[in-house]
Amino acid sequence: MEPASAFIASGLIDQKIKQLGDWRGKMLAKVRTIIHQADPEIVEEWKWVKATSPGTPVFSHGGIVCTGETHKNVVKMTFAKGAALQDLSRLFNSSLDGNVRRAIDIHEGDKVDEAALKDLIRAAVALNLKGQSKTKTKTKNKPRNTR
Repeated sequence: MEPASAFIASGLIDQKIKQLGDWRGKMLAKVRTIIHQADPEIVEEWKWVKATSPGTPVFSHGGIVCTGETHKNVVKMTFAKGAALQDLSRLFNSSLDGNVRRAIDIHEGDKVDEAALKDLIRAAVALNLKGQSKTKTKTKNKPRNTR
C-alpha cells in the first residue's frame, strides 16, 4: 500500500473509533495497539467499501493478517488464514467451521489475553511472509515433436 493510502486508512480507522464512542471504539483502539505492538511493520488499510458498507479496517503485512470489524454487540477480529494457525490459547471463538478464516469475537466486558493475541498476530505475519518467500520452480519445456 502506498504511504498516502496508509495515512488515509489510519485516519479512517481513527474516525471509526471516535464515531463509535462506546466500548467497541475503545476495544478496537486496544486491539489496534496490540496489533502494532506485535508487529510494528503492520500496515493499516481500509477495504471493501460499498454502497451498503462504509468499509472495514484491515491490518496487513505480507498479505492480510486480520480485520477489525465492529458490530452491534461485538468487535470481531477475522484472521484471513486463521485455520492454518495454531491457536494454543484458544482465542478463536467464531468462524470455526471454515477452511480458511478464523475469528475472535470480543464482547463488552471481555478481557483480551494480550500476550496470546500478539503471538497469534506474529504467527499470522510469519505465515504470510513464508508464502511470499516460496519461489516458483520453473519447469523446463520439453522439446516438441515436429514431425
